[in-house]
Amino acid sequence: MCGVFGIIGEYTPAKARAALAALSHRGRDHCGIVEEDRLFMAHQRLSITDNHVRSHQPLKHQKLILSFNGEIYNHKILRNELEGFEWQTASDAEVILAAYQKWGIECLNRLEGMFAFALLDGEKLYLVRDRFGKKPMFYHYDNRTFVFASEIKAIKPFLQTIKMNEEAMRSYLSFLAPTPPHTFYEGIQKLESGEYLCFERGTITKYSYYSILDTPQNSQHSIEELLHKSIQKRLDSDVPIAALLSGGIDSAMICAIACAQGVKLPTFTLGYDEYAGYDERDNARATASYLGLENTEVVISRTDFDEHLDTVLDQMDEPLNDPAALPLYLLMRRIASEGYKVVLSGEGSDELFLGYRQYFEYLDIEKASTLHHKNWLKKYFHSNFSMNREWEWYKRIFDETLLFRTSGEKFTDLQQNLLLRRNVRDNESLRFLRPYREKFEQSGYSHPSHWYSAIDLKLFVGEHFLTKLDRVSMAHTLEARAPFLDHTLAENIFSLPHEMRLGEGGTKVLLKQIGKKYLNDEVLNRKKKGFANPYMEWLIASDRVKLIKEVNGQTGLFHQSEVDKYIDMAHRGKFKQHTWGLYVLSHWMKKELL
Repeated sequence: MCGVFGIIGEYTPAKARAALAALSHRGRDHCGIVEEDRLFMAHQRLSITDNHVRSHQPLKHQKLILSFNGEIYNHKILRNELEGFEWQTASDAEVILAAYQKWGIECLNRLEGMFAFALLDGEKLYLVRDRFGKKPMFYHYDNRTFVFASEIKAIKPFLQTIKMNEEAMRSYLSFLAPTPPHTFYEGIQKLESGEYLCFERGTITKYSYYSILDTPQNSQHSIEELLHKSIQKRLDSDVPIAALLSGGIDSAMICAIACAQGVKLPTFTLGYDEYAGYDERDNARATASYLGLENTEVVISRTDFDEHLDTVLDQMDEPLNDPAALPLYLLMRRIASEGYKVVLSGEGSDELFLGYRQYFEYLDIEKASTLHHKNWLKKYFHSNFSMNREWEWYKRIFDETLLFRTSGEKFTDLQQNLLLRRNVRDNESLRFLRPYREKFEQSGYSHPSHWYSAIDLKLFVGEHFLTKLDRVSMAHTLEARAPFLDHTLAENIFSLPHEMRLGEGGTKVLLKQIGKKYLNDEVLNRKKKGFANPYMEWLIASDRVKLIKEVNGQTGLFHQSEVDKYIDMAHRGKFKQHTWGLYVLSHWMKKELL
């Protein structure tokens, strides 16, 4: 993994180099710079494939210049298709240059892996983000200078002033993270997954080149075979690889299939001091023992929380409502300290194999839409407000509006209307989902479960989980690979008839069927815990929670009575992630706006 940075237009060398230095953590093996008149293109390298100096970036070929962050897993296969190219390296980066030279930007459809890159072709600059958004790309243009980077922190110095993007704030409250193209910084945008842009002579044009909804239905491929291939590709590395291991089936399956391929991955598990209810060490220990793996347990305390929270939130650049960021940051730090450069993780499995219990709750509630006599229920729900999410779900059904709005939905529009000092209409946040819903309705898919997977892969995974994974791993110059998000594997799971994915109503039916060959019943049938941790207990105990009231007193963004209500409920163990989201937002506003 690496850091991409560049400027087209007016710039000062000292400012450009200072901005680039903000990305040094993304690749400490080498820093390369192409510096010309009205062009500054740079790269912070984490050497994974072809560690030789010949593969340092930016990589040049004739008039092409490339700065590439990611891994192209089929680069060796593509080399055989690119006869006649005069190879100078054994890197996957050079394969991108050769593929572009032969096929143009359409080469994106031939690349397998995770990637974000900048490719300069004369006066054309292409910025690209991979199919599921594993790697980030941000940009800023002020009509004089176009700046792009792997992280916002490298672009901030080029803003005239720091202003909060209201659309980012609203979509963050709704869905845990800003929806594309928004960031919290007015003037900085991000590419969405499966998208590229072309910057040429002052004009930005964006193109969507991938959607899982374009996958033909009813795949006949073996999911087990594709899972083997995906993991095999991600085990190919010139550097040491480790894996995350929780008590669940996703990480267990990755490790088990790696074992079947003759690779015993060293694993790492999180635990929490004095909070056994959140701890998965016993379950992970049992899985590791069954598979014969060496497992390292990393225990986090409240002291760790106090010491590193500000650092982690700053590393994210902008608000991200994910309380697991700090524990995962500390886990990645330990893995990197042991000398590993690559780690395997299970993102995407829940969304593809229907691993969330609430998916089945939504499907059950969808049935209420067929009621013929529901006007009185509609009137009842309109006249009796409740904070509980189930109330909101039924109200939507009786209003005949969209029920499922990502697994990451947090503050509903009515909750925001009570919280914010402005009028928020019911269903107003649907504008952030509209382009994705329209794409779904135009596709060949119609069952609600396919909508759940599609929108969750786009936003819940692409903008929430993968953003967290990228920032906390790259903070320690560590590459995170997600085998379940191999696009061929994902397409084949997604395209199956909904009856096959749903089974008889249990979670991850298909994955558990495959898993019977690799794991015992104890592992397969464990109750899902998720990545839980005592974040709110620690936030309250540290007295940090008062920051929400302090910042609101200065900004007046929220009704204070509602802020008090959320904090009070958090003390009682309710609406904890709502309150965490307010804290993270307050931390950012204090740092950037006050």
